[in-house]
Amino acid sequence: MSKTTFVCLSCQATSSKWFGCCPVCHEWNTIEEVSGRQPGITRRKQHLKPVPLQRLNECKIVPQKRLASGIGEWDRVTGGGIVSGSFLMLTGDPGIGKSTLLLHIAHELSKKHRIFYFSSEESLEQVKLRAERINCVSSTLLFSDRAQLDEIIITAEHEHPDIIIIDSIQNCYSSESETLPGSVGQLREAAFRLMRLAKENGIAVILSGHITKEGLMAGPKTLEHMVDAVFYLQGEDRWQTRILRSVKNRFGTVNEIGFFEMETNGLREITNINKYLIDECNSTSGSMLASSLEGSRPLLLELQALTIPTQYGVAQRVISGIDPKHVILVAAILEKYLHIKFSAHDIFFKISGSLKIKGVPPDLGIALALLSSFFQQPLPAKCIALGELSLTGQVKPINGIGIHTNEAEKFGIRELFIASNQKIAKCTAQLHRFKHVGELLSLFN
Repeated sequence: MSKTTFVCLSCQATSSKWFGCCPVCHEWNTIEEVSGRQPGITRRKQHLKPVPLQRLNECKIVPQKRLASGIGEWDRVTGGGIVSGSFLMLTGDPGIGKSTLLLHIAHELSKKHRIFYFSSEESLEQVKLRAERINCVSSTLLFSDRAQLDEIIITAEHEHPDIIIIDSIQNCYSSESETLPGSVGQLREAAFRLMRLAKENGIAVILSGHITKEGLMAGPKTLEHMVDAVFYLQGEDRWQTRILRSVKNRFGTVNEIGFFEMETNGLREITNINKYLIDECNSTSGSMLASSLEGSRPLLLELQALTIPTQYGVAQRVISGIDPKHVILVAAILEKYLHIKFSAHDIFFKISGSLKIKGVPPDLGIALALLSSFFQQPLPAKCIALGELSLTGQVKPINGIGIHTNEAEKFGIRELFIASNQKIAKCTAQLHRFKHVGELLSLFN
């Protein structure tokens, strides 16, 4: 029996009719029609059998086999390579380079493994033109432009490749469903069937998908819960840089990032992003170097601050690349204990290179950048701040400082601003220790 229901894309609430505003989560224009054959919910008891139970100490662990592509930035973000039988999702803005990145990965992996590439959005002629442009034509990599999910699954079960890539999941459809490709019903069914394909056959499945205007992965939220890993490919204005970030990864570090540069012949990995960041740093007032740990990678960032007396009744706060509330919090701490009226100043703050910090904010670096701009005095060249500020004005040590100092010393950092009780093993740079924010004023006399 065919039944039509309406599902909210935001909270997954169901109803028998369409609403402009979801009655549960009150989001607008998120209700979508789902029609198709509804599976039976109840089963007779005589058809059910008890499930086998096992103690964990009796469970045998099979070592996970990882398929490394040789593309260092991709392998870093995935946690060392693709795990056999894993279910992965790559998403990002239209035209950001998802298909190009997947083609690079497929080309490299096909040198040692069997890879099937299903292009549901482009014809084989279009895929060939891109492959020739980025030098990814391979005799061992097999392609198809079929989008029917049943055919893809049957082919994978029969041929048993190591990896199948589907670009993209929104264009795939099932003959058993009456809804259009990309709808909630189609996406749920496709994700479930592909997940079972991966787990039961040991075939790694990589999907590409679109994102919404809010920057989230398109489709029901359950899709993110079903996959083993979600990777976002984001664009930056500087250097045509693409940042690959893991927001979920059952086989690696969350928030790990990799850097690529878009060129005429495809994506080129940037193995040493800190060199690009350091080369553009200038020792001017309002500029301060800090280090932020993104996943397992320390990034050396130039913090830029500009403070000017406000010309309006309410001071402006224009902040990009970092949580605005955190910069405002640091400014409030400085105003409280240093008696500097930042509340009467406009504050403009950004991270050089248009990068966005998702790790622990560099408190001490933010404070020094604000003070440097306020006093119009530059800080010493080749110096970096590594410390946390408490609401009482104390400068606190940070965890894992050795990771940051080792990276900083590679690029000739000569001075470190740290907490007075910060423990540090080996460091050739000159150390400046501070116990309270009031002691920071000694740098600007």
